[in-house]
Amino acid sequence: MVNIRNLDPSASPLDYYGSELRRLREEAGLGQAQLGSILYCTASLVGQIETAKKVPTRQFSERLDAALMTGGVFTRLVGLVLKSQLPTWFQAYAELEARATYISTYQSQLVYGLLQTTEYARAVLSVENPGRLDEMVAARMERQRILGREHPPVLCVVLDEAVLYREIGGVEVMRNQLGHVLGFLDHPWIQVQILPFEVGQHSAMMGSFTLLRFDEDPDVFYAESYDSGHMTANPQVIRERTVGYARLQASALSLEDSAALIKRVTEERYGHQSGPEVA
Repeated sequence: MVNIRNLDPSASPLDYYGSELRRLREEAGLGQAQLGSILYCTASLVGQIETAKKVPTRQFSERLDAALMTGGVFTRLVGLVLKSQLPTWFQAYAELEARATYISTYQSQLVYGLLQTTEYARAVLSVENPGRLDEMVAARMERQRILGREHPPVLCVVLDEAVLYREIGGVEVMRNQLGHVLGFLDHPWIQVQILPFEVGQHSAMMGSFTLLRFDEDPDVFYAESYDSGHMTANPQVIRERTVGYARLQASALSLEDSAALIKRVTEERYGHQSGPEVA
């Protein structure tokens, strides 16, 4: 039976997307099954998106625009929908991250979100978000689109060596993730350095943090606790953390040595193929 639940378009980006999908589908004289056939999906999926019970993907939105000849309405709207799926406390940071000119981050536990593969992100997010995993992964991948812009931000990443050894999602996921990080080695606006164990104590012993720099607005410092994020533009904090980050970069391995370490760990720890050995 077709779900005819009415949505309040002003309730959320997801509700607005669903209400517009239904309106334009009906204007085109198409049933849910007919549209689903055109989009290579089920009528049930169309109905779930129309009633805001399921979050649309970017691929679905692109196909929808082509099918209904909307001029890109849903492709533009899906970005807002996916951002709205981020934790409420994280959304303000994501907005600033998308506007930043320079992003400098130190990560002690995980690969930075902008450099995560889909499988790695899924493994990370499954720990706390099993009921909304698809939506959360899609939202994280949406964040990464800023790296493909015509004028992307400069991204400087320092990863603690522990990140390379913390097996997230299994051997294959880690092998692919570290290979993905290595793929940025020749990227003009992205640099990844490893802070080796041998450094000992360092200027980020309190944990991961990120500095955002803008062309016109004040710099912002960001750090996370268990279920919240803390941001500040306090000049003294920015001054201290900027110096601290410069010390981290100076203590970290060079870009070339960092890449060599990532390759070695990949080969030694994750290089073997899963499954039975072939005689």
